[in-house]
Amino acid sequence: MSMDGAVQLPDCTSVPEEPTDEDFLSLLPRAEVVRALAERGIEGALELLKREEARGGDLSRRIASFRERLRRQASRSISRLTQDYEKRMSDMEGVRVRSRKLLKEEMDRLRDSLQRAREFSQADLIGDANLLDAVRSALLLPSDALKASLTVKKTLWQRLREFFARIAAALRNLFGRGKKGKHPAPASKPKGRPLTLARLAFLGRSLTPDMTGDLFGELTPGQMAALKDSAQKNLASRERELEKKDRGEEDRFRRQRDQLAQEGADAKSLSERRAQDEERQQVERKLRDELSERGWVSERSGHLAVTYGLVERFARLMLEEEEKALPEGLRLSLRGQASTGLYERGRMRELIELSRMDLPGSLLQSRLRGSRHLLEEESYVYREIRSESVHAVLLLDVSGSMAEGGKITAAKKALLALYMAIHRRYPDSIIDIVAFDSNARALDLVELWEAEPGSFTNTGAALQIAYQLLKSSRASRKELYLITDGLPESYTEPGGAVRSGNLDKALAYALAHARELSTVQTLVSTLVLLKSDNPAYEKAARTLANVLKGYVVVTDPRRLAFELLVRFGSDRVVEMEMGEARPAEPKGPSMSAAESMARGGSSRERRKARRQASTGAA
Repeated sequence: MSMDGAVQLPDCTSVPEEPTDEDFLSLLPRAEVVRALAERGIEGALELLKREEARGGDLSRRIASFRERLRRQASRSISRLTQDYEKRMSDMEGVRVRSRKLLKEEMDRLRDSLQRAREFSQADLIGDANLLDAVRSALLLPSDALKASLTVKKTLWQRLREFFARIAAALRNLFGRGKKGKHPAPASKPKGRPLTLARLAFLGRSLTPDMTGDLFGELTPGQMAALKDSAQKNLASRERELEKKDRGEEDRFRRQRDQLAQEGADAKSLSERRAQDEERQQVERKLRDELSERGWVSERSGHLAVTYGLVERFARLMLEEEEKALPEGLRLSLRGQASTGLYERGRMRELIELSRMDLPGSLLQSRLRGSRHLLEEESYVYREIRSESVHAVLLLDVSGSMAEGGKITAAKKALLALYMAIHRRYPDSIIDIVAFDSNARALDLVELWEAEPGSFTNTGAALQIAYQLLKSSRASRKELYLITDGLPESYTEPGGAVRSGNLDKALAYALAHARELSTVQTLVSTLVLLKSDNPAYEKAARTLANVLKGYVVVTDPRRLAFELLVRFGSDRVVEMEMGEARPAEPKGPSMSAAESMARGGSSRERRKARRQASTGAA
């Protein structure tokens, strides 16, 4: 209820929509969404949505339903806007009608007063305010004709008589002042004396009806005719003014009506355009909201950016795509299916462990708890003991030359695939990513994927960080992967300043830190050089690999991910048909990838083979 007690009805102009399932992402190919987001950001996801919508199907119908709901809401809003302008137009028309009615009544009264002014009797003045006002105006602001009739032209003889009369009156007043009881007799008012302008000025600017009536009695017929003519002219002038005002008011209302109509049309057109823009923006906003709800994008520095979870999914997708080109045995190796033969009993962590459940022990635990049902969190399984712990350091060259030929993108995708392969095979592994140009810095997955090419190549700074990360690591297996496309070009002075241009000093600085890194126990190093026509690049890479006691892989950017996965999955120095991977200075026997995978054997035998390979490389 309102404050005055009246009942207020609810606003029914807005009708709630029926709840519907309008989730867009559930109908989009998950892998394509992940790829589009990772490679082109939110714009890529929107392009994918438009492309899938154009194909028709459930997604197209769902988006059409969503758009239709938005159109209904916009239509109700536009309808309320149109009704508001129509009401304003109706109110304006009502004001116009009332105004014209008042003007017409005033004009009718003026015409009636003008008709009476032709007869011009004193009785008409009393009952007609317009006529009285016209007479007053004529007397107070007389016209030239009225002035001529009111002004009396005296002869010389009349002026002399008035002069001597004034002298005589002055003498009588002078000599008769001391006589008591004698007063001059009042001068009698001459009949028919003309009304002078001086008397009108003496009366001031205000004339009452009585004063006007008295003046009427003093007017001569000629003065009355002049006053009648002047009053009629005043009334006619006021009539013309009212007609002009009527036309002006009509023009003003017409302009206001046209302006309001145009304003309403413009407002409707603008609302329709805004509704169309809002419809498009609402579809895009809904997709952004769904991506945010799934944790794939988040706001960063005022714009949406991919999250760690999205890049991790993209890394898994990269690994799945690269695995299709790998031999079956190598795929099994990457999935960690080589058994150690040792198991431990523990609580179930994932449903995938259900096949290794300790059923008697789980039933016993359930009965001791007083329940006839098996709960996942209280069930026991036999879990394989991983005998190896891995600490991998991935070094990526992000110098300016990596921007050529799509090398930086291929390198980032390859490292994402390798990162996911290591993490999947060794869930407890430690993986560090370091990007280097003139400076070196540690990155997470998102920063790795968003890394852009910089300036010169400071390989020594990257090797220095790798040494600091690995020297105190307790992992039983330590691996280093360095991806570059050229020579060391920069070096860091003891004071921290970075210098570029002296290739000899830059290579010496890199070799010094390579020697320091080679002291890390159980370290297996792989230096991947992207192919170049300059033979000095491969020579420098092999020199660094010799100091690191590691291996060199020279490959094309398109095969980079394949070579890294083969190197990691085979646990051996291999020679492949479509690429090259060999020791920097081969001193021991090498084997092909097929021989390495066919050998198989227990985990103890594989670890022994790796130690032998490391000894042979040393």
